[in-house]
Amino acid sequence: MSATLSTEFTYVYGPVKSWRYGRSLGIDPIGAVSTCSFNCVYCQLGEIEQITRDRALFVPTEEIIQELQEFAPWDVDVITLSGSGEPTLASNLGEIITSIAQLTSRPTLVLTNATLLKDKTVRQELAIADKVSVKIDAVSPRRWQGVDRPATGVNFADVWEGISEFRAEYSGELGIQTMMLSNWDAEDIAEYIRRVRAIAPTEIQLNTPTRPKPLKRQLDGRGNHSSTEERPYAVQQLKCVSAEILQKFASEIQNATGIPVRFPPQ
Repeated sequence: MSATLSTEFTYVYGPVKSWRYGRSLGIDPIGAVSTCSFNCVYCQLGEIEQITRDRALFVPTEEIIQELQEFAPWDVDVITLSGSGEPTLASNLGEIITSIAQLTSRPTLVLTNATLLKDKTVRQELAIADKVSVKIDAVSPRRWQGVDRPATGVNFADVWEGISEFRAEYSGELGIQTMMLSNWDAEDIAEYIRRVRAIAPTEIQLNTPTRPKPLKRQLDGRGNHSSTEERPYAVQQLKCVSAEILQKFASEIQNATGIPVRFPPQ
């Protein structure tokens, strides 16, 4: 059965049901044109329209807060900055997080690909959030380039260094999100375990892209839909790994590091 889709863009959307964080109200600090420093092969938004590492003001803070007021009393577990791309590209990130917290008194979460964490200003703004989830899809430059397809000038070593610097400064809840498109070899698994042990996140979140990827930008990609739901636009079914592989990897990580590991219910 096809879904009826909204074509009206809003800066606040949802609530969305998140297997990681519960009932989440989405905040989009990027705007209608998808803009990111990655163009991940599995991105649920479709192909990214503007690939960049440059920060800018996309959406005035007051416009987000005006929309957010209409969702009072904010009956959600968390308010999440994500939306149409990489939220740390928004130059008013810190102002948005502070304003949301003051208005709603709800925990704030930022989902980030970590490409700007070498920037001290970005780290300081991001540290205002109660929770941060950092994307780590690979531990080798070759796999990272193939899966995340970064913007020109984004450097693999710098991303990892930025994550380490942020972790050293951040006192909030840090999650590591890893999307698996294939089974990893023993060398990559060992390197992943070494790196996440050094970062010492609050938890690790393993996933695989069960949702088809739209071939072009689709607004409903910000929300929920099932892997079997028919979509009224062209999609690509992506390669996934089995629940057994996720479970095995989760057990290896947790046994080696003591860090809690979660993955979506099957």
